[in-house]
Amino acid sequence: MPRLRLAAIAFGLLLATGTTAPAQEVAHAPKVYMGREIADVMTFHGADWLIRDTREAEEQPERMLDALKLKPGMTVADVGAGVGYTSIRMAKRVGEKGTVLATDVQPEMLRMLGENARDLGIKNIKPVRCTPTDPKLPEAAVDLILMVDVYHECSQPTATLKGLRKALKPDGRLVLVEFRAEDPEVPIKPEHKMSVAQARKELEANGFVFKESLEFLPWQHVIIFNKKADVPAIETPK
Repeated sequence: MPRLRLAAIAFGLLLATGTTAPAQEVAHAPKVYMGREIADVMTFHGADWLIRDTREAEEQPERMLDALKLKPGMTVADVGAGVGYTSIRMAKRVGEKGTVLATDVQPEMLRMLGENARDLGIKNIKPVRCTPTDPKLPEAAVDLILMVDVYHECSQPTATLKGLRKALKPDGRLVLVEFRAEDPEVPIKPEHKMSVAQARKELEANGFVFKESLEFLPWQHVIIFNKKADVPAIETPK
């Protein structure tokens, strides 16, 4: 896959007790949601971390998307899309008749995403400027919402989840890809990880129905929630 383009940005990796985290976070006083510290948001100044050379091996994005079984014609959302690392892959899977709603709170990220999509000739990605309290997605119109390494940074989880649930079709899915908090060997700062138990605690309290957690990635959970309880499970990849 061609390397995504970035603006000229100087950045460094933050190190904490031997672990690595995204650079250039927006610092704020620690905020807690249901017993979990909400992580600082990674700004566009650290966007190079999103296309680091090791990411494909560490996160296996194509295998992750294989498991979600995207189909041509789907309307999907990449929430917290950044520079489009996952959006571009999703766009190829849903095809010309499908749509990827790529959201981010930072206009700089969306600008870079748009440039990357144009460079690759991809026309079915729609950049969406969201806010911390409103995902800005159309109501009951989205088949699948994907948040890759994003949910743990949402500063207003209740409002965000309300908006995401409203955007899903009745049989829609919300998928969180999160670094495993259960595994101390995963080299990410603790506030940038989540456990399955914590994810379930938060999302079930906001009306989502837990379906399953896929555990085939090296460092991350793929945690799947449905809008309703009667949605068939997807098959775990071999």
